[in-house]
Amino acid sequence: MTKPIPRISSRRTRMSSRRSRRIGSRKNGRRIPKGIIHVQASFNNTIVTVTDVRGQVVFWSSAGTSGFKGAKKGTPFAAQATAGDAIHTVVRQGMQRAEVMIKGPGPGRDAALRAIRRSGILLNFVRDITPMPHNGCRPPKKRHI
Repeated sequence: MTKPIPRISSRRTRMSSRRSRRIGSRKNGRRIPKGIIHVQASFNNTIVTVTDVRGQVVFWSSAGTSGFKGAKKGTPFAAQATAGDAIHTVVRQGMQRAEVMIKGPGPGRDAALRAIRRSGILLNFVRDITPMPHNGCRPPKKRHI
């Protein structure tokens, strides 16, 4: 009187054929002639993000992913290596022109920009987008030592 349990094996073969349809990688298929390079330089790290003109992230790199640890992540040399890593990857994908947005007060600002300039990408403009408060929040009270 109980219903028979349906067999699962036929369903699995259907699902596996659905998954195997995608051919090739999605990342390598994109060609980006123009993009935006965002450099975020803090005192502890430098993060370089490359996006297309619509703002979708194509590639990113940071001083930590480039192999630097601890206090060395905040150095100009780490920022230069990080920017070089990010630019080298997107140049292989066909990027020729870019806009650069630099944010933050860190020591890696100039080094990252120098590495981007050396890469051979034509820069439309370089813009500093560091957020500056217009007398916003009240600062914390002074320390008494």
